Amino acid sequence: MIVIIMGVSGCGKSTVGAALAQARGWRFLDADDFHPVANKAKMQAGTGLTDEDRRGWLEALAAQMAHHHAKGLDLVLACSALKEAYREHLRRAAPYSLVYLAGTQALLAERLAGRTGHFAGLSLLDSQLATLEEPADALHVPVSLPVEQIIQRINAALLSA
Repeated sequence: MIVIIMGVSGCGKSTVGAALAQARGWRFLDADDFHPVANKAKMQAGTGLTDEDRRGWLEALAAQMAHHHAKGLDLVLACSALKEAYREHLRRAAPYSLVYLAGTQALLAERLAGRTGHFAGLSLLDSQLATLEEPADALHVPVSLPVEQIIQRINAALLSA
């Protein structure tokens, strides 16, 4: 099984994804690790990525998903997956369950303002929110919940699926 934890910067994708993977004994991948240096530099400068910027990144993620699916390996992927077209591209690589971590702009901004050591900062939030196409086919979980409760909700949804 593959689970994608999606949302804009600051929603907790990496934290929730790593915790879910650990709880289930699955592999965890952070899509941020697959961005080329040029993409990271662009985001660090506060510039949002274009569809063209994301193309190679999405291909790398799709390849990872296809590999895990073909081998029958369980995977949690933390990935912004902001647009339906990106999610569809990944869906063509392998089936997955989608979890959308949703939060208010104010809460996300507060979280990003307190974050250090990451290339995606507060300056990207408006761009990401403008790009975001909220998914209809996802488990929506509020980021205001503690991580443990978020994991409980995800696990309950996975068991009932």
